Amino acid sequence: MNLISLPTPTVGVPLPGRGCDCNACAFYAGPDGRGGPATVEPLCSGTNSDCRFCGCAATEADAPANACVTRKCPIRCGSRTDIAQWMADVGGTLSFDDISIDGALPDLPTFIPMTDGSSVTKLDASLNWPAYGVGLRRVFSPDTHTLYKRFTEQTAHQALDLKPHQKAVLVGYGEDPLVEAFWTRRQRDRLVERIAEQQWDLVLSCNYSIYGDWPRTEHLLNMRRCLLLAQEFAEAGVPVVPNVYWFRLEDLERYLSWIEDAPPPAIAINVQTVRDNATWDSWERPGLHWLAANLPDDMPVFLTGLSRANRIAEMVDLFGSRLTLISQNPHQYALHGAVMTANGREDVHARPEDAFAATVQYMSSLLPAR
Repeated sequence: MNLISLPTPTVGVPLPGRGCDCNACAFYAGPDGRGGPATVEPLCSGTNSDCRFCGCAATEADAPANACVTRKCPIRCGSRTDIAQWMADVGGTLSFDDISIDGALPDLPTFIPMTDGSSVTKLDASLNWPAYGVGLRRVFSPDTHTLYKRFTEQTAHQALDLKPHQKAVLVGYGEDPLVEAFWTRRQRDRLVERIAEQQWDLVLSCNYSIYGDWPRTEHLLNMRRCLLLAQEFAEAGVPVVPNVYWFRLEDLERYLSWIEDAPPPAIAINVQTVRDNATWDSWERPGLHWLAANLPDDMPVFLTGLSRANRIAEMVDLFGSRLTLISQNPHQYALHGAVMTANGREDVHARPEDAFAATVQYMSSLLPAR
């Protein structure tokens, strides 16, 4: 489809180009960094060639005013009829320059197992492990999009039956509908403030996805939303680590400039959705190597979802003792009496608490002492 060039509407905030037209985009930097005629913030090198959405019906000149809303499209692009509202929602910019995430990390082990949000007493019986993680969907309902009462009527430590010295970590990752609902409802329902009242020792802020077949506008919005939400947690007094996602080298370079200018306590990267070797080798792995080579030497890194021993070993080589690994594998395996070993998963038909302890200890042994 040949897209006609349309002017960027004047609405008080810079907008991406309709139909992914770089010449009408406020964020196009181009190969020379000088941008196009509509450029306000030169931070994007151009359209995503793999995008499946930029040629939708909303790009047509005679598209109805409510085309995106009536079709319930989940993708944000320059053709959206409500794109100005989304731009205003993130502060009218896609840069990171105005974001600052202050705070300090608690004392944590190098490996943090995740549980289902119920009492850890039985699983922890023989471990006395220093910290436990809980996923967002155990705290914020994917069905009602409200916080579960067991976490609003008591602290996170009480809900998990933790000992005084044990830390509670909220891992704010989830499927796209869950984290989108959290973003949409967070201010109306005071979600950040109410989670702050739960007294988590650390929150890994939500990750907003970046897929290869999405338009660059969606990428840019989601990278900023990840950092903005972390800033909101920090302003509420919550120790928080922002999630970083990327798609291009320029994304990593922007993160690095921001980190050098306003360093957060740490960065977190969710790799649990990268299961196939092709995606790992072509996208995630090169980015992790780049970060290891360019991040400040004292910047802690949290990786969530890494479970293969060879990948863990490679990340240990890259990040050393500043690496913290968070995984739900021990709990998932324990439900089936299985354990993780150097040979992979072994179904040993153990009691859940024994299987859980064995996998936690094994995965911890793969990480250097701190």
